[in-house]
Parts: sequence; C-alpha cells; structure tokens
Amino acid sequence: MAFHFEIIKRDSVTRARLGKIVTGHGAITTPAFLPVGTQGTVKSLTPEELVEVGVEGILGNTYHLYLKPGHETILRLGGLHRFIHWEKPILTDSGGYQVFSLAKLRKISDEGVAFQSHIDGSPHFLTPAKVVEIQRALGSDIAMVLDECVPYPSPHDYVKTSTRLTTLWAERSLRARKEDDPALFGIVQGGMYRDLREESAGDLTRMDFQGYAIGGLSVGEPKSLMQDVLEWTAPCLPENAPRYLMGVGTPEDILHATLQGIDLFDCVLPTRNARNGMLFTSEGKISIKQARYAEDPGPLDETCRCYTCLHYSRAYLRHLYLANEILSSRLNTIHNIYYYMEWMRGIREAIREGKIAEFYQARVSRMEPLQGKGLSCNETAFT
Repeated sequence: MAFHFEIIKRDSVTRARLGKIVTGHGAITTPAFLPVGTQGTVKSLTPEELVEVGVEGILGNTYHLYLKPGHETILRLGGLHRFIHWEKPILTDSGGYQVFSLAKLRKISDEGVAFQSHIDGSPHFLTPAKVVEIQRALGSDIAMVLDECVPYPSPHDYVKTSTRLTTLWAERSLRARKEDDPALFGIVQGGMYRDLREESAGDLTRMDFQGYAIGGLSVGEPKSLMQDVLEWTAPCLPENAPRYLMGVGTPEDILHATLQGIDLFDCVLPTRNARNGMLFTSEGKISIKQARYAEDPGPLDETCRCYTCLHYSRAYLRHLYLANEILSSRLNTIHNIYYYMEWMRGIREAIREGKIAEFYQARVSRMEPLQGKGLSCNETAFT
C-alpha cells in the first residue's frame, strides 16, 4: 500500500515537528489525534460527522474485529473501509493490549499467545504472522506488530524478558509482511525502565519498519514517570519516520508529547468521557450532571463552534444525560471530538508559526518551563 511520511517543519526550541502521513486512503496532517473506533465505529457518531469536525483518520481494534465479526468476513465484504463506510486512513492496533487485559487464561510463548475469548470463552492462538494476516484482511493503512504490554508495576527481570519477546515478535512480523500490506509499525516496550526502553528502541530501529510506536504507557504509572519514559524514548526513534504514542490522550499529555516529537495519538478518553457526561471546554472539564447546570441556558462552551454548542444549552445537555437518552452520548461526543480536533489544529498552527513553546506555557502553566529540545536518548529534556 502507498505510504509516505514527510516533515514539513521542525521547531527550533523543542522537538516538535509538523508533518504529513500519506496513505492510499488520503493524508493525515501531524501531530494528529485518531479517535478510537474499536468495533469499526467511533461510538455514537457517523463517518460524515467525524469528517465534519475534521477527523482525518481513525483507529480500529484488531482483537475485537478478529473475534466479531471476524477478519475473513470483513475481507469478503470488501475490507474494513467499505464495511464501515470510511474513506480516510485507518490504523489498526495489534490486539496485544486487549489479549493481555481482556482475554481469559492467556498463555505466552515465543510462538505467540494462546487465549480464550472474553466473549464466549472460545480458544484462539495469535502469532506475529497471524496478526499481520488479520490486518492484511482488514485492509488498514497502518498496522501494528504483536507486542506484550506489561502491567505497572512490574519487576525489571520480567520486563526484560517481555521486551525481548516483543523484539522477537517484531522480527517475525516483518518477515510475514508482504509488499502490498499496510505500513507496519514496531512498538517500543520496556516498562518504566530506561535501560530497557533504550534497548527496545535500539533493537527495533535496526529493523525496516515504516513507523515506530511507544507502547506500555498510561497503564497506571504516575504522570511524571510517564513523561520521563517518553523523554527517554522519543529521541531514540528515527527522525524520518512517524512516531506514535499509543493510548495516551489527555490534551495536556498530547501537548507534552508533541514537544518530544510525537506525531500520532489515540485514546478512548474523549468518547468515553462524553458518554459519562465529562466534557472538555476552554475553561476546563465540566461534569454536565451537576445541579448547577439545571437551568443554565448558555452553551457548553462560549468559544466553541461545534454543532452541540451552536444549538443546545447546558441545561438541555444535563437533562439528556440524566434521562439516559441516546442523544446525550451523540451530542457530548460531537463536542469532545471537535474539542480534540481544535486542540490539535492549535498545536499544528503553533508549530507552523514557531510558537509551540508559548502555546505550551499558556495552556499548561503547571508544567515546568521549557529548557531546550535535547539531542540524544541519554539526555532528559523538559524536566
């Protein structure tokens, strides 16, 4: 499949960069946030609504689509893009995280992972080659290798063994890849240990991947530690390949990671929070169920131009949420996804104008001042 990454502009103070990922289904301007469409849908929204708020790509989940409706069914129906009526890029993760967090009675070996489905208990065995095959059938634009995401905290010896297994699986994934397959990204693991993160990054970057992801973060560790790990790891990845931070997604985390040179993000946070009545605004997060909004006629966010804010009051949004109406999830999700798209647009524009450091300071003032961009994986920046 067609795949190309270009860097349009590098920031002179931080590691942030403005870029473009070109795929056979269109381009993604980076830094970019990909809403999560686990089951082939971003919950409660249509593809047209996603496009309207500026979404350029979405994420699909290999584990869930493999179990239901099945990758072979999707292949017979014309591939994932046609199946879900989405014409823009799709990134599919390997399913490794779901195997290790959802599956029953899993057993790991050098060959792969045996597990029982969380749906019906049926037995399955995923190998690195099988995961590549599944994503080939789905027809995604970017595919991820099978990896093990270790829990936090985990002892060094266990993480060391797991990280080497992830490297072994990455090698086998590359060998299984065919010329017309989706672009394949390696995933850096290593837990919260600097030596293992650098070892993993070094091993993977010696392989011929088209992009590199940082996995195993936002798994319960303190935010300061997550930021440390990111600052150790990102500089070890190639400059000329896209960098993807998996599953990390508060606006502040995205902004911090952008300063480290990360290009792609995904997280369930904006959609899950929307369904739980937690909404992002220019004045901070709002829990719409609070009694203070019962008779509030104003929009959710005075500065927002999304469909929800242009047409509905906080009072009505509160009513819908408390009444458990389906429209609540839809309107809240439209707003949160729009907020994230605007956040990313602001980041990209700040990089374009050479003002990302000022953007950072203005919006995340609780973080310490920028000190410089750092040049190697043996130096820590922005701490």
